[in-house]
Amino acid sequence: MDGDDLPRVRTDAASLLAKEDLDRYSQDELMERIALLEAEIARVKAQHAKAAAHRSLADQLFRPRPSDGGGE
Repeated sequence: MDGDDLPRVRTDAASLLAKEDLDRYSQDELMERIALLEAEIARVKAQHAKAAAHRSLADQLFRPRPSDGGGE
C-alpha cells in the first residue's frame, strides 16, 4: 500500500489550531483568522481536485482493457 494513502497522524497544524484558545483575540483578529483559514481551505480544495484528477487519469491508464474476443 502506498504511504500517501495512509491517514496522517493528528498532530498537523489544523489540529493544533483547533485546540488554541480564541478568547484572547479581538473581533478584527478573528476576522483576519477566518480570512486566512478560508484561503487555506481553498488551497487545500484545489490540491484535492488536482490529486483527484491525477488519480482519475492514472486509473484510466492502468484500467484493464476488455478483451476483443480474439482468444489467442
